[in-house]
Amino acid sequence: MSILVTGAAGFIGAEVARQLLASGETVVGIDTLNDYYDPSLKRFRLSELDASPHFTFEPIDIEDGQAVRDLFERNDFTTVINLAARAGVRYSMVHPLVYMRTNAEGVLHLLEAMRHTGVKKLVQASTSSLYAGLPMPFVETHPVNTPISPYAASKKAAEVLAYTYHTQFGIDVSILRYFTVYGRAARPDMSPYRFAKWIMEGTPIKLFGDGEQARDFTHVEDIARGTILATKPLGYEIINLGGGNQPVTINEVIGWMEEDLGKKALVDYLPAQSADMKVTWANIERAKSLLGWEPTIAPRDGIRDMTADQTLFRFEISPH
Repeated sequence: MSILVTGAAGFIGAEVARQLLASGETVVGIDTLNDYYDPSLKRFRLSELDASPHFTFEPIDIEDGQAVRDLFERNDFTTVINLAARAGVRYSMVHPLVYMRTNAEGVLHLLEAMRHTGVKKLVQASTSSLYAGLPMPFVETHPVNTPISPYAASKKAAEVLAYTYHTQFGIDVSILRYFTVYGRAARPDMSPYRFAKWIMEGTPIKLFGDGEQARDFTHVEDIARGTILATKPLGYEIINLGGGNQPVTINEVIGWMEEDLGKKALVDYLPAQSADMKVTWANIERAKSLLGWEPTIAPRDGIRDMTADQTLFRFEISPH
């Protein structure tokens, strides 16, 4: 029996798989290795997982319903951790159909396969982007019915589809709303990777807005640990996984990177984008009570650790 981790070559998926393998679990990972960002980074993450005899990888896209059904027929899964997704708020404004196909229809393919093969546990990744415009700190009971990007709307669709399959077919569901994940081998379409790489190279940082926008940064190791804790039976629960502290401004993060790298950042200020949130801040009381989880890596320490291995910034910056 094994655990299915979708998006296993991704930033969060690879860390979840690594922690599962370290605890003695057998993991099947799937991913498309698409070119939304540099596929060589995804292959690098997979190479670290391939060292385990308890890890199996298959190049499967959750948009392909038949491939998903066949996968479930070949394996005996106890749990599905769905981290496969089209990420990125800005790119979703340009390619909304792609986001709905992966983030909503792909989830439906997984739920149907679970229903027909008797797999009863789903951990579904969601996003803090759903809280746009709501009072902070963001609480899971907030009505998140006004998403301001196709990305957020597609994640909301996944949440409600999972609720339907919970009520109708008894699938136990943990919805995890992640808050600004960063860390080693981060996604190169996200600001922590881009800014560090640009500072190293002496390339001007492209900064949308004045840099005073703030995020509840959460280290990928903490996120993965919380994700694995959420595999226990919970019924249907929506849970924030975030820093849970006062949010950190982008300007402050740039300052930390300048310190760590010993270089001054060049900054090219650009107009703020309408789909970007000004501030994110998680209430994590539910994660504490249901999962016994809270973050252990402070943002300042996490940024220092992230910038320590400069070889991990050799991958191409995402164009998106």
